[in-house]
Amino acid sequence: MKNLLIVEDVAEAREWLTAIARKSFPEASISTAQTIASAIAKVDERDWDMALIDLGLPDGSGLDVIRRIRKGTPDTICVVTTVLGEDAHIVAALSAGAQGYLLKGQPSALIQRQLVQLQQGMPALSPTIARRIMEHFQRTGPIDGDTEKLTGRELEVLTLVAKGLRNADAALALGLAETTIATHIKAIYRKLGISTRAEAALHANRLGLT
Repeated sequence: MKNLLIVEDVAEAREWLTAIARKSFPEASISTAQTIASAIAKVDERDWDMALIDLGLPDGSGLDVIRRIRKGTPDTICVVTTVLGEDAHIVAALSAGAQGYLLKGQPSALIQRQLVQLQQGMPALSPTIARRIMEHFQRTGPIDGDTEKLTGRELEVLTLVAKGLRNADAALALGLAETTIATHIKAIYRKLGISTRAEAALHANRLGLT
């Protein structure tokens, strides 16, 4: 982890997250932004390995920052850090491309552990958020028969994506071109009705692929 961006307008929360990030990734260069405008300016200046993003910012929603990052550098790990735990916010963040959703009320040690685990392919989700997502999928998500929608190769790709492998790593593991992996991922997302790797990991776990 080399470059980490924290987007948070409340000074106390910003300092708290910065301290957690330094403990999680001692070698990382950490920068902060307090608004969408300043965050986007920093996003346009350089590539970031990870971004911790609050949803409620003075000039709008942090979702705009996530979308900007995902459009320019899709390999950047975007994690929402917020006090908002409603279903609508969770779904909107995951749909925008967030790979984690952490509530600020958690103990610092837990957030630190979850951030580190992101590098091992485990989605960073507060326990209450994980439960709400599972409940959401139980109501509206795929059923066991969804594995029948996917080809054998797509199941292999989904398994690797769920384990946290990036497209290049999955391509190497399966002996395929990176563009082929990207095509398979698009097909998987379309068939399962999902749009992020965090959702893919949850679906793969539910389908018994991990």
